[in-house]
Amino acid sequence: MASRKSSTLKSTARAAKRAVRRPAPSARKSASKRAAPRASSSALTLPTLHESTTSSGLKVIAAERGPLPLVSVRLVIRAGSATDPEGKHGLADFTARLLRRGTRRLNAQAIDEAVEFVGASLGVGVSEDAVSLSLTTPAEHFVQMLGVLGQLVREPTFPESEVDDARERELAHFANDLDDPSIIADRALVRALWGDHPYGHDVGGSSKSVRTFTRDDVVRFHQERMGPRVAMLIVVGAVAPHRVAAAAEEAFAEWTGGPDAPPVIPAPGRIAQAGRVILVDKPDQTQSQVRLGGPGMRMGHEDYFPATAMNIALGGGFTSRLMNEIRVNRGLTYGVSSWFDSMNVGGVFALSTFTKTESTREIIDVALAEIAGVREKGLKPRELADAQSYLAGLYPLRTETNESIAGSIAEARLHGLGDDWVEKFRDRLRAVTPKEVAAAAKKYCFAQAPAVVVLGKASAAKKLLKGLGPITVVPASEYE
Repeated sequence: MASRKSSTLKSTARAAKRAVRRPAPSARKSASKRAAPRASSSALTLPTLHESTTSSGLKVIAAERGPLPLVSVRLVIRAGSATDPEGKHGLADFTARLLRRGTRRLNAQAIDEAVEFVGASLGVGVSEDAVSLSLTTPAEHFVQMLGVLGQLVREPTFPESEVDDARERELAHFANDLDDPSIIADRALVRALWGDHPYGHDVGGSSKSVRTFTRDDVVRFHQERMGPRVAMLIVVGAVAPHRVAAAAEEAFAEWTGGPDAPPVIPAPGRIAQAGRVILVDKPDQTQSQVRLGGPGMRMGHEDYFPATAMNIALGGGFTSRLMNEIRVNRGLTYGVSSWFDSMNVGGVFALSTFTKTESTREIIDVALAEIAGVREKGLKPRELADAQSYLAGLYPLRTETNESIAGSIAEARLHGLGDDWVEKFRDRLRAVTPKEVAAAAKKYCFAQAPAVVVLGKASAAKKLLKGLGPITVVPASEYE
């Protein structure tokens, strides 16, 4: 949910909500007629996985796959934003993005040139649970590019000038973010849901914390949190497994530091601001950003499949109940979505939408009524069947490219989902029954009062929110 998080499967259902910011006219009623994708009947299979371990303790997973002469690499380190030191929120993200700004043998420009010269691509992403470095390269340059990746994590130099530049860029981003009400509302929701839990801050931290970052902080985080024994390397593409093992040993044998075991993140308690309203004041707004949130589940929980199917019908698809009632029937907004945000030790269920200020209360009441309807009665058999067909039709995209396969393997290993997660996903989804969906709905569809976040003109919106719970007014600058 954090605004700077790297994209994952769960982001799919939320992508549309940022596309348009204006309320929709009620006349736009044909939008809900879009057909769901047809499910593929072919079996999903992953390449055979070959595992090895380097002398430094790095786990290596290789999957040979052709015919294209390309290789995708994913290096995942269990050092996400949940491991940020107290008072240094955003340090994992800050450190990870500095990895490619210089090593003992290559400066930032030389790294960029080495990658671009062979037609490769190199990226860095950070979530609550992990730092992920992704590399795609022509197979003939795999060994060379893996060597560059090894340098980034083994021997980054973190030049003082690069740290200073990165800090200034981040502070500029935070200042610019104040002009995006959706980002600020998302940050407010994260805090309202998680409170002081390690998941309870933006992956990128805040301007207050980033302003304190020093080179010593970055060096210490790299040495103490980022090491081979809490990492895994996934390689998918046109390269033999024995070559992968040999290249990984050469690239990562001298990698030292980091903990011996993954960090222990505590299980979350209750929702921090359950039953309360956080009103984020942005006086220049003529619209309200609305967020609702309650308890969810950790990734891989037994409720995952019935809850996911339930959510597609409720608010995770373009023909969902929330979309039909709020956008099509009432014209209150152009976009509304609900989703489960699931991490290693816990998760949340949330809703996001926006509307003109005067219809703020109406859109909240309608959303809560639709969610309550599913909680009380579950889904109609046709709704469940459509949701299952929709998800089953989309899921094969997870096995279309080397990069997506590497990501799927990384996700399964990171969250302990089992190596059969991808291959059995559609079977498990199709096995979901209406009874299981009803049980999931009773558990997750705001059985207790949710946290409510509204960003807008507080002087106009506050009176509309009476009766939803105690109201706390917070300036938007609090979330910079």
